[in-house]
Amino acid sequence: MFPSESAKPWIETSYHGVITENMDIVQLDPPLVALDKDAPVPYAGEICAFKIQGLEAPFEAVVLNGTSGEGQLRARGLVDCELQKEYTFIIQAHDCGAGPGGTGGKKSHKAVVHIQVNDVNEFSPVFREAQYHVAVTEGKIYDNILQVEATDQDCSPQYSQICNYQITTSNTPFAIDRNGNIRNTEKLSFDKQQQYAVLVTAFDCGQKRSTESVAVHIYVKPVCKPGWQGWDKRVDYEPGTGSKQLFPKMNLETCGGLLSSVRTTVELQTSHIGKGCDRETYSEKSLQKLCGASSGSTDLLPAPSASTNWTASLVTDSERDSDLIFRFDGRQAARIPDQVVPQNLTDQFTVATWMKHGPNPGLRAEKETLLCNSDKTEMNRHHYSLYVHNCRLVFLLRRDFIQVDTFRPAEFHWKLDQICDKEWHYYVINVEFPVVTLYVDGVTYDPYLVTDDWPIHPSQIDVQLTVGACWQGGEVTKPRFTQCFRGSLSGLTIRPGKIESQKVISCLQACKEGLDINSLESLGKGIKFHFNPAQSILVMEGEDLENMNAALRKVSYINSRQFPTPGIRRLHISTSVQCFGEDTCISIPDIDAVVMVLQPSEPRITIAGVDRLTRPAADLRGPAGLTLFQDLHIISTVTKGDTASHHTAGRPGVQEEIIHNLDYCDILVLGEELRPEQESLQLQRSTLLGKHLDATNSTSGMSIYGVDSMSNYEQVIRQVHYHNWHPAQNPDRKFRLTCSELNGRYTSNEFTLEISVLHKSEAGEHVNHMVAPSQYMQVVPHLAMVHSLYPTHVPSAATVVIVICIATLVVVVVLGIYRIHLTHQQEGRSSDTTKERELDWDDSALNITVNPMEVFTKLTDSRSTGLNRNQKPKSQSGLPCQTNFSCGIPGYEQPPTQLTYQTNCSRLGYTRL
Repeated sequence: MFPSESAKPWIETSYHGVITENMDIVQLDPPLVALDKDAPVPYAGEICAFKIQGLEAPFEAVVLNGTSGEGQLRARGLVDCELQKEYTFIIQAHDCGAGPGGTGGKKSHKAVVHIQVNDVNEFSPVFREAQYHVAVTEGKIYDNILQVEATDQDCSPQYSQICNYQITTSNTPFAIDRNGNIRNTEKLSFDKQQQYAVLVTAFDCGQKRSTESVAVHIYVKPVCKPGWQGWDKRVDYEPGTGSKQLFPKMNLETCGGLLSSVRTTVELQTSHIGKGCDRETYSEKSLQKLCGASSGSTDLLPAPSASTNWTASLVTDSERDSDLIFRFDGRQAARIPDQVVPQNLTDQFTVATWMKHGPNPGLRAEKETLLCNSDKTEMNRHHYSLYVHNCRLVFLLRRDFIQVDTFRPAEFHWKLDQICDKEWHYYVINVEFPVVTLYVDGVTYDPYLVTDDWPIHPSQIDVQLTVGACWQGGEVTKPRFTQCFRGSLSGLTIRPGKIESQKVISCLQACKEGLDINSLESLGKGIKFHFNPAQSILVMEGEDLENMNAALRKVSYINSRQFPTPGIRRLHISTSVQCFGEDTCISIPDIDAVVMVLQPSEPRITIAGVDRLTRPAADLRGPAGLTLFQDLHIISTVTKGDTASHHTAGRPGVQEEIIHNLDYCDILVLGEELRPEQESLQLQRSTLLGKHLDATNSTSGMSIYGVDSMSNYEQVIRQVHYHNWHPAQNPDRKFRLTCSELNGRYTSNEFTLEISVLHKSEAGEHVNHMVAPSQYMQVVPHLAMVHSLYPTHVPSAATVVIVICIATLVVVVVLGIYRIHLTHQQEGRSSDTTKERELDWDDSALNITVNPMEVFTKLTDSRSTGLNRNQKPKSQSGLPCQTNFSCGIPGYEQPPTQLTYQTNCSRLGYTRL
């Protein structure tokens, strides 16, 4: 009898195997064993086969013992490490089913098999060149005459790397190091010997010797003074002139030597400029928006201000040109406020920062923390942190038990020269747990070491996020900072929920200055050139000397910033040449020169417009509010002289208007801050669409930021509205507008706008003359519709009041229509009426605002009618909401005693807070 339902075989979920090339047996860990709960029942409890999914895998699995379930993995043919080092495929175990026919057989779950192919030292080193030629000048000791290079086709580092070179020719005045660099051990004399032939052999790290030695021909030349001629030690660069040639008359003097090739390296040294070169110095938020970065990032090192005061105690590098750089000397750190700390750092987020760091002698054993999230009290557990330890960069990410309860990757280590080279680099850590990728200056690096750890036990302990050190709040007598950082940081941000793309990372770290080649098309076919990613190093190589001379003359410097950082950029030019035949070769001296970036013409940003507005109180209470800067103009001018841009036809000191971007404009409330219950600044979110702009709003004012044109800033600022539902309590207001370019490097004048409320007669205050054309006037809400808004909340006495309000509303609207008609007739007869005497209405407005309930303020108050006077609507973006209809209903936008509706509405629509 067989059980009605047999069990499935069981195997491990994953296997790791090793096979040596040219062998057939795979050593698996753990061993291949399938278990079946049906054992010892015949067939159903026996294992009949192991099957591999993936025909491309050259392996097969055989059953060694069906009863015990033992199996073995073998290669179907010879595996070759040089063709493929690793294999990954799926394997399943099959039992023998219900009987001899194998019917009803069960399959195990799918297991992943990862196999690594071990290398065998099959190949010998082979030199890249059949022979080498080099020339040296007599009477000199060279550290490196030339370098020979051999390669090995074996796949493993042990057998493919060349570990040693050896000169087999005896009695020669030359030596060679492990890297193949040949030097002379004594000064050579042209009269004594003009040429040497040296044989060199190579050994791989398995001590396998090259089958053939290579011949190195070394020619000795008499003393000569070859080198570059016709170049200037200083090249002046005027901002805005594009690309400028550095060596327009340069040529190489060879002292008659016949060259087989010339290789020249031009290096632009800019490490002393800002963060490693001339980059944009806009604020971090503006740069991210300009580069198309994902929204939602938190800047942990912003400029100190009233709302970002945690960086006020840090030391800033004031010598940098508008770059916000913080220097840490191991004594200061910043505690990030709880409301600023990014939340939901789970499976996907990004940490980015600029860092300049060097080794600290005597402190190598100490950790230097850039970012740390640790327990605030009681314990000292680190939840996540980024730190430098022995010139290694380490990212720690401990998971909570509520997220995962298994042994998981927790520490990710990178060993890079950039971490301690005392230069600026841009570091981005993209977390897609469990994969963590590091970008350094746009280049990706996988961790060389990943350490696993258990998750953190859950607790009710609050955590503290710090920059520049770790907070030690528990298990100590006095809470303090520890593991302090020594170096410089800038732009430290965290973006939860999304990782940054390679394109955005490259944009954020891109240099705006570098080397260039004028007219690539005119370079000779025999010229090879290569730029490094930052375009600060250019390598050119060619066989024809005249073509090389022409190519070097096309090398240029370019700075795409409209207002670059002035000062010196050093140039270093090194050249190596190769010769052939019987002629001796030469050594070309290095060249040091400078590019002097001249001071750019500083722009003068001017804000102009109407600086005083006198408006009726009804305008401030209306649904559209009062447009503050309707006549705003922003212009920028520079003073140009005779030596200025060739585009200027002018005389010295002429003022010329220029176009450039702004990065923020602030509207500051002067005097007492806005009272949320009665007044606000508002800006429609739709105004920002299609622009690189964003806005924040508070009781102290509004900030519009992002890298965008002056015209776009004008368009947005002209749409800022001021609302005051009780202007009698605060009749006069002052606002100050300032704008900036390059994060405060250039600022505008302070434009002050004064608002005065014109108090009219009682009847006049009820009517806002910003009415719609007459064809829209018929939209008047029915009394029953208004009454139905709050039938259960308004007492009977209040209902009577509302009925009277609506009746008064109809009368006032009719009077308003008549007054509009009369106003049109008056405007036709008196076109020269001044602006102060005009009636305050706009043909384009579609809003009617009437306020009949103010007549009855003595009859009832907000409490008796259930109205809420302290409501202040806000959208998710922080900007005020747009309301279609409001009558002082609790939870809706407008304050009480004001009835507002849009004339193009077909029904009463509410915007819920």
